[in-house]
Amino acid sequence: MTAPRDIALLSTGGTIEKTYNESDGTITNQRSVLEIMLAGLMLHGVRIHRVPVMNKDSLLMTADDHDVIVDAVAKALESHEGVVITHGTDRLQFTGERLVERLGASLTHPVVLTGAMRPFELRTTDALQNLTEALLAVQIAPPGVYVAMHNEVLRFPGVVKDLERMRFVRAS
Repeated sequence: MTAPRDIALLSTGGTIEKTYNESDGTITNQRSVLEIMLAGLMLHGVRIHRVPVMNKDSLLMTADDHDVIVDAVAKALESHEGVVITHGTDRLQFTGERLVERLGASLTHPVVLTGAMRPFELRTTDALQNLTEALLAVQIAPPGVYVAMHNEVLRFPGVVKDLERMRFVRAS
């Protein structure tokens, strides 16, 4: 029997983790729901190590925030066999490009970004599917930076959010 793989799960916020605020009726980044999502999955052969990095709507992310994420990934890769990052979809492509720019040539394990177009707490969410796909992709993809969402795994650089189709695509 082989030892389980150690995967770091870095959370940065975004729609995938938004929750409903009863006091004002908004859906915001208040607390992480990743533990609830992970509890419902059968994750044989992996150990997930949660690393909270930030809890922001990606529309509010700055270049400094992208660097904080890259630094957290570099640190996580020192002791893990892959990294999954939950991220808001509006700025996910910028974090992916920054990861390639700063770590791309030195990567020895995959880094997979994922998010959701609709929060986990909604009935019609893509959050759990996307997280599951990212957790599989990080185990089978070669070293590099990827986005895993909506039954696709795309490698950076050159991945963008298509606002008409509400999914990630290769830049044309």
